[in-house]
Amino acid sequence: MASFNKVILMGNMTADPELKQTTSGISVCSFTIAVNRRGAKNTENGQPTVDFIDIVAWRQSAEFVSRYFKKGNPILVCGQLQKRAWTDNQGQKRYAVEVVADEVTFASNAGQGAAPAASGAGYTPDAYGAPSYTNAGESTFEEIPNDDSLPF
Repeated sequence: MASFNKVILMGNMTADPELKQTTSGISVCSFTIAVNRRGAKNTENGQPTVDFIDIVAWRQSAEFVSRYFKKGNPILVCGQLQKRAWTDNQGQKRYAVEVVADEVTFASNAGQGAAPAASGAGYTPDAYGAPSYTNAGESTFEEIPNDDSLPF
């Protein structure tokens, strides 16, 4: 039986990420992002309904998140949904559902009234500036008078 587990989320960091290391020295970063639920409004105040999604990033992705993201920054996460189970100190069975990040990158919320460049999340290198077009009214295309000479 085929299966597929892929999650793509774009939201905002709810707190500054904290980088930790396992006993074997592997970097891990756990953080939470707030994602507006599309089309759903809170009936009490009319604000969008927000889901808070727990994310875990490992190795280079963990270091990337801890270095470049802060509370409030927009972020794009691609990964897999995972459910963990453990027993707490009182002997109770506990569960957590989280996204294990495969890819993490900058996202822009420019259309939502924020200024991503001020936070560093919307960085665009100068080489990728807006293209400029000029039209002097002259066409540089040569018209072919007869289609019979075309090979197709």
